[in-house]
Amino acid sequence: MSTEPARCPWCGTDPLYVAYHDTEWGVPLHDERALFELLILEGAQAGLSWLTVLRRREGYRSAFHGFDAERIAAYGDADKARLLADPGIIRNRAKVDAAIGNAQALLRLWDAGTTLADTLWRHVDGVPRRNAFGRLEDVPAETPASQAMSRELRRLGFRFVGPTICYALMQSAGLVDDHLTGCFRHGAAAG
Repeated sequence: MSTEPARCPWCGTDPLYVAYHDTEWGVPLHDERALFELLILEGAQAGLSWLTVLRRREGYRSAFHGFDAERIAAYGDADKARLLADPGIIRNRAKVDAAIGNAQALLRLWDAGTTLADTLWRHVDGVPRRNAFGRLEDVPAETPASQAMSRELRRLGFRFVGPTICYALMQSAGLVDDHLTGCFRHGAAAG
């Protein structure tokens, strides 16, 4: 008899993925640097599996100087070349350029007197939405809130922030709780 708790099936059995599911995914996140990291990583995921990005997360943290937005915003051609040669990250020119551009957009946001946290969380009125999906196929790829978030982020100069990427960000940062109702984490982190 298995003593493993019931989990969302998307995390499978890979220990890294299971640990991410059990301790991070869906936990409400307000820390500015951590949200910026997720924004960059979710954009890097486009066209790939989250596990691929998760396995490179430490490589990203190292290559992007701990997701220090001020430092990333100042990256020049030598930094781009360094990043595109780094096997620890997804070496895609458009994604690297977007990460640098997103750091610059974040600095403009700060200069305007607001934060990424405020910008993201306003799309759920500051309160995590607790969904009650019983099956993985019932979980949407995007929602009206993620569409609105995408429009706002694009208007602010962010890239790789389509509505599907925004919804994945909302899920990972705990703006929505999409743990399935049969999952032991459902509702555990909301609030």
